[in-house]
Amino acid sequence: MGLIELGTKRLALPIALWLFFLGGLLVTEAQENGQLPAGSPESQEKSTALPPAEAPGATTDAEIVPGSEPSPAKLEAGPDYVIGPEDVLNIDVFNVPELSKFVVRVANDGKISLPLLGQVHASGFTTKELRSELEERWGESYLENPQLTVFVQEFRARPVSVMGAVDKPGLYQLVGPRTLVEVLAMAGGLAKRGSGSAGRALFVTRKGGFEDLPQVPGMRLVAPDKLQVDVHRLLYSQNDALNINIKPLDIISVTRADVVYVVGEVRKPGGFVLEDRDKITVLQALALAEGLNWSASKRGAEIIRRQEDGTRTEIRLDLGKILRGKASDVELAGNDILFVPVSKGKAAGGRSAQTAIGTITGLLIYGRW
Repeated sequence: MGLIELGTKRLALPIALWLFFLGGLLVTEAQENGQLPAGSPESQEKSTALPPAEAPGATTDAEIVPGSEPSPAKLEAGPDYVIGPEDVLNIDVFNVPELSKFVVRVANDGKISLPLLGQVHASGFTTKELRSELEERWGESYLENPQLTVFVQEFRARPVSVMGAVDKPGLYQLVGPRTLVEVLAMAGGLAKRGSGSAGRALFVTRKGGFEDLPQVPGMRLVAPDKLQVDVHRLLYSQNDALNINIKPLDIISVTRADVVYVVGEVRKPGGFVLEDRDKITVLQALALAEGLNWSASKRGAEIIRRQEDGTRTEIRLDLGKILRGKASDVELAGNDILFVPVSKGKAAGGRSAQTAIGTITGLLIYGRW
């Protein structure tokens, strides 16, 4: 019996290997012919090894705790992000339940309060540097070879304010180096026409000033701490020097586009937004208003302009001469009002003509003619 059993075992092993190999060929052929889905249990039996990232003891660059979801804020932060006051940190020490996933806020003095360690300075460190610091300090007296993760759960230390003619004004956190255009994109971009279009200029206010910033065409230092940037050149020119780096606590204010008003005897009175220009001429404004009515007084038109001190100025115009090219086409500034009055003579003649037409119509109806 012993020899028979031994011979049977010797025969069974090659047969089993042959059947396993034959089964693999059949599965592969079925997948290639579309008869067996690639994700079926039969096809998955061919690959039983864990991927390298899931193998026991493997670690990933993100250092995500097994079974937990990655924090969106952590994924957005760059590796060079420096922790600062008011930031909220999530710290997790592996295999130590008492130090598992606890949240601390960085105080205004830059310190955090930790179990066993007390007050620890965190401001000025990157998350990687703070992790190494905590592993060293906990490992000195309390833990043996501690392994932990540190990431920023809430960014509060590097705010920048965006206001004015943007789609979503508000306070935004700089989780890494950001340029002026990138911060405007964070605020939803420039305001759309329905909500008040953006003007030609924006201002960046910085407490430390702009002494080290080289001046280029398209920007102007209006004060030591305030820089004016031409929005059109910033977005459409190829001069990258206008796209300055934004620092924490900067204030970005986008001006709203000026409006010129045309009222009176025009076909389409209203306000017209100067989206891509600073000024507009009288003829251009009349074109936007679709021209004059037949009853307009060309000699009686005027520009009503309010000065910065609140005083009002009226500038008389002769539209007839401007239209014929015998007078200069006057420029209108933002918030100017172009007023075109009615001609008394034309209005009276129009009323007389309307009266005459009404009388003749009445006589025809009653058979008097």
